[in-house]
Amino acid sequence: MRRLSRIAETLEVDVAFHDVDMMGVVWHGQYLRYLENARWALMNRIGYGFEVILASGFVWPVIECHVRYVRPARFGDRLSVQASLVEWENRLAVNYLVADARTGERVARGRTVQVAVDRGSGAMQFASPPDFLRAVRKVLAGPTEPPA
Repeated sequence: MRRLSRIAETLEVDVAFHDVDMMGVVWHGQYLRYLENARWALMNRIGYGFEVILASGFVWPVIECHVRYVRPARFGDRLSVQASLVEWENRLAVNYLVADARTGERVARGRTVQVAVDRGSGAMQFASPPDFLRAVRKVLAGPTEPPA
């Protein structure tokens, strides 16, 4: 199993009033939205955003999701949400770190796992599609020098 943390994307989120519950803290379900937004930022960085996925003939359902809440976030907090690609050859696994953007204090950690499913047949794939693997390898290879 291949692990990697070099491909990551971070976004900042302002905790809005509609994100908090009657206890004044971010409702636990809102964190999934924060993770989802960070994952899409990561996929866009890889060059495998929504339009590319639609054109690929595959869908990527989330088959596993885990969030560990460390401390509550509150209305007005600014959060930093980092999504890091850790598995990609047979499934897409992303680890997340949610922290207070001002202090760096950890708020939550998470992980999602997705698999490629052929849109036409509904068959789960046991290896990631070649176009996705090419996109990841391109990012891993880094920027290329333009010809002189």
